[in-house]
Amino acid sequence: MTPAKKNVLVVGKGGREHAIVWKLAQSPTAGRIYCAPGNAGTAQSATNVSFDGTDFERMTRFCLKENVHLVVIGPEDALALGLSDYLRQRGVKVFGPTKDAARIESSKVYAKNLMRHADVPTADYRVFDHPEAARTYVDTRDYPVVVKADGLAAGKGVIVCKDNPEARKAVERIMVREEFGQAVGRQVVIEKRLEGEEVSILGFVSGRSILLMPPCQDHKAVNDGDQGPNTGGMGTYCPAPVGTPEVMARAEETVFVPIVHAMKRSRNPFNGMLFAGLMLTNQGHRVLEFNARFGDPETQVILMRMKGDFLELLDAVADERLDELPDDFLTFDPRPAVCVVMCAGGYPGKYDGGKMILGIEKADALPGVKVFHAGTKVNGDRVVTDGGRVLGVTALGDTLADAKARAYEAVKLIQFPGAHYRTDIADKALRAVKEAKPAEATPKKAPSTTTQNIRDYGTKSKPV
Repeated sequence: MTPAKKNVLVVGKGGREHAIVWKLAQSPTAGRIYCAPGNAGTAQSATNVSFDGTDFERMTRFCLKENVHLVVIGPEDALALGLSDYLRQRGVKVFGPTKDAARIESSKVYAKNLMRHADVPTADYRVFDHPEAARTYVDTRDYPVVVKADGLAAGKGVIVCKDNPEARKAVERIMVREEFGQAVGRQVVIEKRLEGEEVSILGFVSGRSILLMPPCQDHKAVNDGDQGPNTGGMGTYCPAPVGTPEVMARAEETVFVPIVHAMKRSRNPFNGMLFAGLMLTNQGHRVLEFNARFGDPETQVILMRMKGDFLELLDAVADERLDELPDDFLTFDPRPAVCVVMCAGGYPGKYDGGKMILGIEKADALPGVKVFHAGTKVNGDRVVTDGGRVLGVTALGDTLADAKARAYEAVKLIQFPGAHYRTDIADKALRAVKEAKPAEATPKKAPSTTTQNIRDYGTKSKPV
């Protein structure tokens, strides 16, 4: 008997949402796929609808009318506003945490206090609700700090400072000038700046199960060499060699399990995608932040490699039956993936939209390449820019070096006025592999940049 087709609505309009739509469309049980509001890329695999995650009532009416089986919420803003609660109360199934559970991302103060309560390793910190007290604290530190706006700021509310004067300016920007919004800057977290390698670990959380995805490494700073202001993410690669089996096991044991337990005990159980950003320091791993949804651009590289029925996975998480899926339900392409984000001129500052984009079809035609749209829209018969992060050019390769080369080959085929991107995505991992390889006078074969001791997660759900 042929299983009934399931209609799905994806909320959002970024690169993450295009990747989700693209992967859902491959599911044998997927019926009609909608994206609200979507972009020029989602329109290739789904039907874009003209409302967003803030229009709760209209979205509910649409779901009921179109017999939508599952709503997948992409952006943090919609989760923070309580879209998942609103839909569930009206009988619509949702992939995404409640408003209260999403505070683990929407409030840096809540997340840090929760980590302290759950004994999850993180940087030393203090919370301030007045700029003068914050400046005084900064002046008494003999080490660099990070100043974080409490609320959501599109990935730009975290200011990594090299010295005290920079930290004072950060307090001024967030709390006095309110650059990221009045509510966002009412409180700040000031924490000790950590040094080390960053790794992004995403995990599906459902009932008593946690299912970790392969580790990724994001590149937050806008310029090569991790220079310049933070962005929503300039590129990523997967798997990240720093995410060794030992690191993943410790993260599961000391980060994911205690946080999920703590949220259950506080009657805010988490259901959906929990994303931990970790810094691997000389003293061990420390949590930098949590996100309550799929990462962007981590989703692009993870889904590029994922094999299995993505819709069934999301459905099982939403129904809290993740533990019922077979251990081998998910597998991953052994080839690494690299995503390079192409941005509008001026990003992460002010930028203009409406610039015509050329070459996407040529780039998409390359073997192992998929161009995920983010800030794009259709204008007549043209695709034009419509955001700061415009495209996520993603490629698979036999080695990490191959994946990087293929991604940048595709990037060079795409043109729009003011386009800029980092040229060093995945270089940290490539340097580490090169330095770790013993010198040979005459290598017998080209060196591989994939490490053999990295086990891809996603093959077994873990009881909590």
